[in-house]
Amino acid sequence: MEITISIQELVLLILGIAAIVLLFYLIGLIKNLIETVKHANKVLEDTEIITSVAAEKAQELDGVIDDAVSSISAIGELIKGNQSAIKAATNVVNSLAGLKNLMMKKKPEKSE
Repeated sequence: MEITISIQELVLLILGIAAIVLLFYLIGLIKNLIETVKHANKVLEDTEIITSVAAEKAQELDGVIDDAVSSISAIGELIKGNQSAIKAATNVVNSLAGLKNLMMKKKPEKSE
């Protein structure tokens, strides 16, 4: 029994086998790509949460800094003699209270 295969048929057979192997590699690549995209989405969600917390803290700090600046300017005015000592002391106490509230706010609670 003899089988005759032309070169063209042999090339087509090799190309077909290569296409099947390539298809399996592409399936594995797409599977890994899907897992990578899912992981990247989780990282982006975490980044969004961290960014929102950082923005919130920045706004809180902005308020505290404004209070501190007003206190410092009040002390400066007191030194110049243009403002009462009671008002300057009140501003200092208010800025320190705001700073304390910022430090105490949103501390992680320990769960047992």
